[in-house]
Amino acid sequence: MNYWLMKSEPDVFSFDDLKKRPKKTEPWNGVRNYQARNFMRDEMQVGDHILFYHSSCEVPGVYGIAKVGSKPYPDSTQFDPKSEYYDSKSTQDNPRWFLVDVTYEMDLDHHVSLEELKKHKKLEEMRLLQRGNRLSILPVTREEFDYIKKLGLS
Repeated sequence: MNYWLMKSEPDVFSFDDLKKRPKKTEPWNGVRNYQARNFMRDEMQVGDHILFYHSSCEVPGVYGIAKVGSKPYPDSTQFDPKSEYYDSKSTQDNPRWFLVDVTYEMDLDHHVSLEELKKHKKLEEMRLLQRGNRLSILPVTREEFDYIKKLGLS
C-alpha cells in the first residue's frame, strides 16, 4: 500500500466538494505534469491512502483523508478541444494523460495547516516541506501519513 498527498485549489475542487459527489468519488483530472502523471499511472493502487491538501488558499494544509478509488485510466479532458486541459498531441490510441478516481474516506476533526506541518520535527524530511517542491501529487511515507492524520484527529 502507498500513501500520497494530493493538492487541489479549494475554489476549483475542495474536500467538501468530494464529499458531495455521487458515491463521494471524483476523477482527478487535469494533471499535466509528467512526474505527477507517472505517480498516478505507474504507482497508485486502489485503496492507497491520500492526504487531501488545499493549496493556493488563505490557509493551505491537509483538510481530509481520501483513497484511490480506481485503477489509472486515460483522462478524457485531453481529448476535448473545449477543455482547458486539451492536448492536441494526445490520441485515443496513444493517450498522454492518466488519472485515478479519488474517493472520500474520512473527515479530520480539524485541518492541519502547512504552518503546523512545518513545526514538527518528525515531518522535516517530508517532500511537501522541501524547498522548491511544487508537484500536485507527492508520495508520503506511512509514518508521515499516520502522524498527520493523528494531528488532524487530536
